[in-house]
Amino acid sequence: MNAMVIRKYGGPEVFELATVKQPAVKPGYVLVKVAASSINPIETKIRSGLVPGITPAFPAILNADFSGEIVALGDNVPQWNIGDEVFGCAGGVGTLQGALAEYMLVDVDLIGKKPKNIDHATAALFPLVSITAWEALRNKVHINVGDKVLIHGAAGGVGQIALQLAKQQGALVYGTVRSEKQAAAATELGVDVVIFAETESVEEYVANYTDGKGFDIVLDPVGGNNLINSFKAVKYNGSVCTTNGRVTLDLSLMHAKAISLHAVFILIPLLHHIDRKRHSIILKQISDMIEKGQLHINKAERQFAFHEIGEAHRYLESKKALGKISLINSFTNQT
Repeated sequence: MNAMVIRKYGGPEVFELATVKQPAVKPGYVLVKVAASSINPIETKIRSGLVPGITPAFPAILNADFSGEIVALGDNVPQWNIGDEVFGCAGGVGTLQGALAEYMLVDVDLIGKKPKNIDHATAALFPLVSITAWEALRNKVHINVGDKVLIHGAAGGVGQIALQLAKQQGALVYGTVRSEKQAAAATELGVDVVIFAETESVEEYVANYTDGKGFDIVLDPVGGNNLINSFKAVKYNGSVCTTNGRVTLDLSLMHAKAISLHAVFILIPLLHHIDRKRHSIILKQISDMIEKGQLHINKAERQFAFHEIGEAHRYLESKKALGKISLINSFTNQT
């Protein structure tokens, strides 16, 4: 089968078209004819060599998110049938083949029913960011009605889903953005207050929106050094969730405010083969919400074919994309 692979770390130019062996179906798995995928920042980190510990063996087929159709069933998968349309976050790390290929072997515990009211290109935008936001705001912390929740990067992939989940739980949602276009996108999805983080300091927006007390919960998909801003923004005894803790920080402020810090890394089930069923449970709820019109995501203006994955990475890293970037499987002529 055709696939886009990388044989070494580097820039977007390292992607190349290759012919690889089609995976054979096995018990507990299904073979999916991939229709679409999408890019997440983790894929640029893998490609560039920043996270070698989770990189598949070369030649590596990347991308976790997929949407497609089941074409073969392994033993012990009574809940699925050939022809079922499914989506999920199921590969591209560790020992698992990614989605940038004609076919993908997928553990049934990592997939959900594709929502009927959206196409494959849209469905493939949801899995990783939705599971991440769900783990953070439904499983890691408890939101009470009226809580003030701050979401950094509210127009990003995780931020978009998170602000909708927080709103549905009765929170007042504040979101940081970098531009007017991002502000408009976050506002369309229901954010209560937009904060322009590049022109308004943490001290200023904490004073303006919380009377200096701090936010009840802070979700930080940006992470890294931005964690300090999250510690400054949260209230005493408040909670911070991050998806990126790869940084060395002085935690004295965290101790002084008795902050609860939660790390979210949803690739653990893929990498270590534990708690995979959590993904399918969350995806079922996400799919139901999408079909009811309760959950939306912004798609970037530009869409790319699989063989254009290098160009898609350049587009993502240019920071010109507003919304998630959709990838269409050009090898099988599906849309």
